[in-house]
This record gives sequence, C-alpha cells and structure tokens, in this order.
Amino acid sequence: MRLEIGEKIKALRLASELTQSELAARARLTKGFISQVERDQTSISLDSLSDIMEALGVSISEFFGNLGQSRVVFSPKERVIVQDREIQKFEILIPGSTNNLMDPIMVGMAPGESLPTDGPHAGEEFGYVLSGALTLIIGKKVFKLSPRHCFYFEADQSHQFVNRGKVSANFLWITSPPQM
Repeated sequence: MRLEIGEKIKALRLASELTQSELAARARLTKGFISQVERDQTSISLDSLSDIMEALGVSISEFFGNLGQSRVVFSPKERVIVQDREIQKFEILIPGSTNNLMDPIMVGMAPGESLPTDGPHAGEEFGYVLSGALTLIIGKKVFKLSPRHCFYFEADQSHQFVNRGKVSANFLWITSPPQM
C-alpha cells in the first residue's frame, strides 16, 4: 500500500482553510518544506510530521488510521463558515466537499436577505427548508416553500433564494456538482 502522506496533509490543510505559509508558521517549518511534503517530493521526519499534525489539530493515530479510507462522519466544528455571502449563515458542512460530487451547505437568511442570482450552469440543486419561509425564483417562476418542504431542479436557468418572510429562513442546500 502506497502512503500518500503529502496528499493527505494538503487535504487537511485546505479543510482547515490554511495557506502553506500559515501551516508552516504554526508548525515552525518553512513554506518550501510544506510545499515539497505536499507534493511527496521529500521525506518527512516523525518530528516534523508531529509538528504538522499538531498545527492541524489531528493526532498521528487519526492521520494514519484514515489513510486509504473515505471520511464518513464530520463534526460541527469542522464546518467551513463563509463570511462574504452577506447573509446570516452560510456553512459548508463537509470540508473539502467542492472536490466531491455534491456540496451540502447550511443556509440561514434573515428577513429581507437573499443570495445573489445564480446563472444557468450544469448540474442539479436540492434543498430542504428547516424553518421559516423560503422563496425560490427559477427563471420567471416563483415558488414559496414552508418548513419541511423541499425543492429539486436542474440548474439550467437563472435562480435565486430569497427570504421574503418575517422570520429567519434556514435550509439545507445541496448542489451537484459543487459551484464554489
């Protein structure tokens, strides 16, 4: 079995939203060394690996225990919070999911908030309204969804999510393939 240590370190770094420079600083190593390790162009000592794991918040046993296996369970602390959406909450539920076939996102919008109109693109979108009322606009059609209602559509038309209600709207949104 070939151990792809560099690839796994890179995936953990990206899931933690760290640059190579930030990881290097936290692990007291150089950016160049981190770059070489991630590309499997150099060997790594146990001390350096331990420093990197500590900087990433992963134990050595967790790191090697998951090699060759896909992750199944993700904790709330692993979610990636996106701040630049100008809405109440936009959380990517699975770190690194933009490399997967689908991207699950938790969205919260205060009354009057909306996501920007998304142009037509290849793929499909699914959502489930957890609370509040969500307005979905696809092309010229307008759909109002109440809690426990869901939507599913091919993303071949412009579409937008809007909270026209009086309370916050929260929904689970899954895009396939990921759009970020």
